[in-house]
Amino acid sequence: MSVNALAREVLERHLPVMNSSVLEQANGIGVPAPDFRHVRHWIFDLDNTLYRADCGLFAQIEARMTQFVARVTATDHAEAWRIQKDLYRQYGTTLSGLMATRGIDAEAYLEFVHDIDLGALTPDAGLGQAIARLEGRRFIFTNGCRRHATRILARLGMDRLFDEIWDIRTIGFVPKPDRRAYDAVVASAGLEPRAAAMFDDIAHNLVAARALGMTTVWLKPALDFSAHAGAAEISLAGRSHIDHETADLTVFLNSIRI
Repeated sequence: MSVNALAREVLERHLPVMNSSVLEQANGIGVPAPDFRHVRHWIFDLDNTLYRADCGLFAQIEARMTQFVARVTATDHAEAWRIQKDLYRQYGTTLSGLMATRGIDAEAYLEFVHDIDLGALTPDAGLGQAIARLEGRRFIFTNGCRRHATRILARLGMDRLFDEIWDIRTIGFVPKPDRRAYDAVVASAGLEPRAAAMFDDIAHNLVAARALGMTTVWLKPALDFSAHAGAAEISLAGRSHIDHETADLTVFLNSIRI
């Protein structure tokens, strides 16, 4: 049984199929539904995309990033936080920056920063059903590690919805938003970018996707939880790189034409 069929069978046992009136309410009466009928490859970021940023989960990760930087650089918290943000801005991720400037062990870093409490996450059946109705292949594309992604997906009840997880190892530790990361996953999966849609909460991660011809959707952060999100990110991307934006992924996915 395919991933699509299996996911649909599991979810439809427990949730009613949304009817057209519900979809109209979700999209707004009289507002044309976004047309995604050309999409056969659905690419989702993980953190702050498949769960709400204000749940505090990524704040835990960021705190542990700062702790790791403080340990490696032998600095106090304030200085380590400054260094971390500089590395992020210059290299795309804190990990890439530490690998380039300090030669750290990537595996030790990934294990440390992702050792977090997932208690704030609960199954999201509504979003799961919305994703399950998407025909074609579905992917997770994250700058984090596969173990972290599988833990998150299991907590959300979405561990059987995706065909593949592309993590930082998949892309050779060259992270989004570097164009090489996108070229690598496109080649690996053998997908046609113009038949793909990408969803991400960090706007500049959509620049390379749009340049390849993907349809892009920006998940507007629920709050300005870190230097990684909010208005600063949209300015780095530019509106021309964002086809759609939404503050609610479930509502958006239930409103599109597929």
